[in-house]
Formats: sequence, structure tokens, C-alpha cells
Amino acid sequence: MTDASTKIFKAIDLQKELLVSLQRDLTALPAIAPESGGDGEAAKAELLIKYLKAFKLGKIELIEAPDSRVSSGKRPNLLLTAEGLQPAQRLLIMTHLDVVPPGDLREWQTPPFELVQKGDLLFGRGTEDNQQSLVASIFALKAVLESGYRPVPTVDLLFVADEETGSNYGIKYLIENRPELFKGQVQALVPDSGKPDSSQLEIAEKSILWLKFSVKGKQAHASTPQLGANAMVAGSDLSLRLYRLKDKFSQQDELFEPPSSTFSPTKREANVPNINTIPGTDVFYLDCRILPSLEVDKVLEIIKNICLAIEEEYRVQITTEIVQRESSPASDPQGTLVKNLAYFIKQVYGVDARPAGIGGGTVAAHLRRLGIETVVWSTIDNTLHMPNEYCRLTNLLGDAKVMAMLMLAELSTGL
Repeated sequence: MTDASTKIFKAIDLQKELLVSLQRDLTALPAIAPESGGDGEAAKAELLIKYLKAFKLGKIELIEAPDSRVSSGKRPNLLLTAEGLQPAQRLLIMTHLDVVPPGDLREWQTPPFELVQKGDLLFGRGTEDNQQSLVASIFALKAVLESGYRPVPTVDLLFVADEETGSNYGIKYLIENRPELFKGQVQALVPDSGKPDSSQLEIAEKSILWLKFSVKGKQAHASTPQLGANAMVAGSDLSLRLYRLKDKFSQQDELFEPPSSTFSPTKREANVPNINTIPGTDVFYLDCRILPSLEVDKVLEIIKNICLAIEEEYRVQITTEIVQRESSPASDPQGTLVKNLAYFIKQVYGVDARPAGIGGGTVAAHLRRLGIETVVWSTIDNTLHMPNEYCRLTNLLGDAKVMAMLMLAELSTGL
């Protein structure tokens, strides 16, 4: 290790108690979206501003998105900026303020909104998702500055609202209303997913396509099925044909697990309430996770042809509705940010981290669509959204050390 890393790592370790204190205070303030019965992130943002002002790490800007559903009338997004030695280069570390509800309280062994420490584990809703990374980013910058160094790139710590319920008041609002924040030589770390061994550098996501199929036939008595058109039979055949699209679109990309596109029939709505009636309607949903190399429009064209064939065979009408459609380009697996992160993860954790793709969607997609090199990485046990959520203090400290070293790295040419 270099003298700088030794000094900064020691500074991070010495702030362990203060780091836990911030986790405790954040956990005590439920930042739950109104869609989930909460009042938003305002109280949590206010507390965080007090900490950031006390730490004197840089310029603080509060960017609020109007939302009449919460008592404050606004959803807060915070930006902390620390100017670097090469201010034209910018390292953006984006975490989120909001958390999900605790769920069934009977499943919790500790109060969800009270931090409980048991050895290396810090229990409480939000401790891992996303407070571990939020706190790590703050203390990484704090350790760099208090150790007498300046970051090489300008560091932007962005704490966004509404990640858990769609990001309309978070990153989407910022991209639309403050586009200048995302222009120039920007590289972004989104520490909101990862593996327990720190090995995954997520650089790509499959395209997400959610479809709703409404099959309309003709209701009849089950004793005379020939007088009707059984929408459930037609819908069942349709769902199986859609499921078998995995065989038609069988291309493989070993960056992903599973390495191919998937087409999964999922939710089905209730039809008739009694057994002896042929259903005249059948409504179900399809969740498609499509490799970036495939054109979503091509998939939709094939699906349209399948529906036409079902209509003709079963004398039904089918309406298709796109519920969600998200696509984003992959980041360069040989990019500077990927290489720097892999190097520092090796230094801190002794692990060879490798680029990977995922089937789920993250807020990183919004940044990749802007052309920003973006990596999703953190070291987590993946207890997020579960009862008894926790983060490991050793992971929090370790990730802070990786982030601190990243702040001292040259972004255009590497290390």
C-alpha cells in the first residue's frame, strides 16, 4: 500500500464510532415514499445536511422535486461537491435516501427503525439499502480531506429521493431539470447492488419489457363449451408460446446470469368466480429480460405475430399493452472506472472483481443512457428488503476505503 492509502485507511478506521452514529440516526428516520404509506425523505435529508455541514466537506445543494402527497410538499435530492485537482473530471457517487417499508413486524427480531449492533452486524431497515454506501461515500471523502489530500477529480456525492418507487422525484427529475449536472467528463459509481465477496462490477443490464395481455373470448356454460370461446384456453396457449420465445431468442452472453434472454409469464388476473362457466376474458402478464444485443422492437413484432395466430385458432381477440419498457447501453468492460475499481477492490479485499451483467434494472440505466460510464458495485450480503436487514460494519469500512482510493485516481488514464 502507498503512504496515502495507509494514512487514509487508518483515518477511516478511527472514525468507526462516528460512522455507526450516523447509521443509527439515519435508521431512526423512516424515509418511505407516499406510495408505500410514508411521508418521503425530508426529515432524513435534513439530518444529513446537518452532518455534512459539520464535516465541512464541500458545497451542499438541496434540489427539491415538488410532490403534494408529502407533508413538506417536496422530495429532497442532495448534492455535495468537493472540487478536485482536475476539476474538468468528475466522479459521481450516487446513493439513495429512501427505504422500503419494514413489512411484517412479526418477522423482525429487532425494531426495524432502531439500529441494533450485534458484533459486526448493524440491524435496521435501510442499513444495507442504501445507507451502507451512503455513509461509506461520506466518510471516504472525509478521510481523504482530513488526511491532507485533495481528490483528483471533482467528487459529487449525490443522494437522491424516490429510488425505490420509480425515481420520478429523484434521478429522473434531476436529469430533466438539472441536465448540466451530468455533462462533461463524468464517471459514475452507483453502489446499490453487489456480491458478499465484492467481486461483481455490474456494467450492463438486460432490457426490461413487461407486457399485459387481455384475451377476449365468449362466455358460456361449461356444459356447452362449443357455444363459447374459452379465453383461458387461448390465454394459456398464448402464455406457453411466449414462454418458448427463449428458444427462438437463444443467443448467449456470458456476461449475464442466466446468459440468455428470458420470457416469464407471471401474474394472472381472476376471471369467472364459479367452476361451471367458460371464461370470456383472460388477463395475464409477461416479464421479459432481453439481452442488450437484441432489438426490443423485433421481439415485439414476433409477439404480435403469435397473438394473431392465437386469435385465428381460438376465435378470440387479444389486446397487448406495454406496462414497462427500459433499455440502456452497457458500459465499457475495459473502461478506466472498471479498471480502477478492480485494482482498489483487490487492494482492500484481496478479491479479483470482474465485469458482469444483471437481469434486473437499476438507476444506473438512467446514467448510461446519457453516455456516462457507470458501474454498480458494493460489498453487501443482500439482505435488502428483507426482515432483519443488516449491513456488515467491515463492509462499510472496506467500501469506504475503495471509494477513497477511487477519489485519488486519475479518471482519464487510470491510476
